[in-house]
Amino acid sequence: IHDKEKTLNNCKKELAVMELELQTLVALAEEVARNGAKDRSRKINGRYIHSHLAVRLEELREKLLEQVKDVDAIQFREVSLVWYGMAEDVKVMGSFDGWTYGEQMSPENSASFTKFSTTLKLRPGRYEVKFLVDGEWQVSREFQSVGE
Repeated sequence: IHDKEKTLNNCKKELAVMELELQTLVALAEEVARNGAKDRSRKINGRYIHSHLAVRLEELREKLLEQVKDVDAIQFREVSLVWYGMAEDVKVMGSFDGWTYGEQMSPENSASFTKFSTTLKLRPGRYEVKFLVDGEWQVSREFQSVGE
């Protein structure tokens, strides 16, 4: 997972650099197009090559921006979860791992209650979770409940 995350981050950085380079090329091509074409300039589909270049570069820049958004959509995000109450042991269980192992939550004691917390690395999306509190299934008031 960490290797994929590193690869995605590198890909995103490369795409961002390419997008900046394309912005520069578009600006240059627009400047050339504004200043007019020199005698005997080549035309493509009735437009001077400079204008054609500016249009094509802008289209490519927009495609790259979409790819950057796609990379953002598949990257893991850190999601913090908390459980408040009196308990010895709390695990968060859920669809994030197919309801298999869950994640042990760390306690922070105070005089009247215990705060259990953990941070999960999840891809963007919707997940179902329940808490296993001292061996008993419970839902949290902090999260929206659907169904029972």
